[in-house]
Amino acid sequence: MASQVLLGFDYGQRRIGVAVGQTITATATALATLAARDGQPDWAEVTALIEQWRPDALVVGLPLRLDGTESELSRAAQRFARRLEGRYKRPVHLMDERLSSRTAEQTRARGSARQGLDALAAQIILQDWFELFGETP
Repeated sequence: MASQVLLGFDYGQRRIGVAVGQTITATATALATLAARDGQPDWAEVTALIEQWRPDALVVGLPLRLDGTESELSRAAQRFARRLEGRYKRPVHLMDERLSSRTAEQTRARGSARQGLDALAAQIILQDWFELFGETP
């Protein structure tokens, strides 16, 4: 199977982290942090990333509560995922992101990350997706 590129998103009301990865190596790299206003990014910035990386699929972190139930932020992330799918006509996968922000903080605290927390959280979400689903976007 040919390598496919994926963009991963860590959705937030004020910031949205973005990472890029590829299926052939199943690795992800923190890419950028986009400003958001009331959960809405500057769609021109998202479009620029889509045009630059030409991803085959997108992965959006789904922020569930520790007990696995949804919150208002979960529903907002699902709306964001639907908007991505509608705008860019690419498959969008939701990925449970419980504890990704905490892992990002720990990684940055160890000095092994230079990117912002949101982009690093997006990297962790996409990396977790690769570990669970491998080469099948």
